[in-house]
Amino acid sequence: MSASDKYPSESGRRRFVKGVVGGAALAGVGAMGSATVNTLTTAGGVGGGSTIAKTIAHTGGPAPRGLPQIPVRVTDDGYIEGIWPETTTVTQEGQEIEVAQEELGDSGVTYSGAWFQYCGVESQENVQPDFESDNLFRAASGPPYDWQSEAYSGGDRIHVDDFDDYEEWGNGIGSEGVGKPASVTWRSEDADTNLNAVVIRSPEIEEAAQDDPWLQASTDQGFMAYLNVCTHFCCIPGYKVLDESARYDAADGTYCVCHQSVYDPFVIEDALFIARPRPDE
Repeated sequence: MSASDKYPSESGRRRFVKGVVGGAALAGVGAMGSATVNTLTTAGGVGGGSTIAKTIAHTGGPAPRGLPQIPVRVTDDGYIEGIWPETTTVTQEGQEIEVAQEELGDSGVTYSGAWFQYCGVESQENVQPDFESDNLFRAASGPPYDWQSEAYSGGDRIHVDDFDDYEEWGNGIGSEGVGKPASVTWRSEDADTNLNAVVIRSPEIEEAAQDDPWLQASTDQGFMAYLNVCTHFCCIPGYKVLDESARYDAADGTYCVCHQSVYDPFVIEDALFIARPRPDE
């Protein structure tokens, strides 16, 4: 059985896949393509350029690509933490600059802070390579989930114990037991602007990670996360938030009400895009 039919459509199961969005564009970035990229990215700052990010899949609507995945781990005392890549110094366009990037675990994938450089996020201090943060996910204020409002106040750290019912949880939207979410901020303590994110614990994630090196390195105990900023016009989407999402085949997915872009957090793919340069410091 091939990977593509591991879970037949009639089974109702979904699977993680790896693909390349914009593969033709990637193939075309040769000598001339690289010059074009450099022209687009060097005038306003440093640290931008052609980037391949791991994203949750874009499945519908006008968004150009998926939302960037945030690798996670569970700390020894049970808190959920987003991983930030190591900071190194590289030479780009004749300048020495700091970048946040590292190969994550044994995945063979280079995880980079450039994944989050879009929609103005690149100007925020909390995506600068050397910004100091504990990297823990913290409860957002006014979350759309009743369970989260009852368990946390805004700014509280998210703990694994509060996801014990993730294999059964539901809120009346879509299917139950698909994944239990939390609306969070990341790297936002002592920052002027929040990074909005979603954390989900799902049995689908646990199962998929058993034989996928990237998911083994970027998820933990069924937890995954992504930056919750739509790649279309930078709105804030919602996972299992609105009944309206069912009209767009997004009842169990992530749906942006602004222009009906749809994402699937249980499918991870490669997305090629031009990361915006960080502002000159």
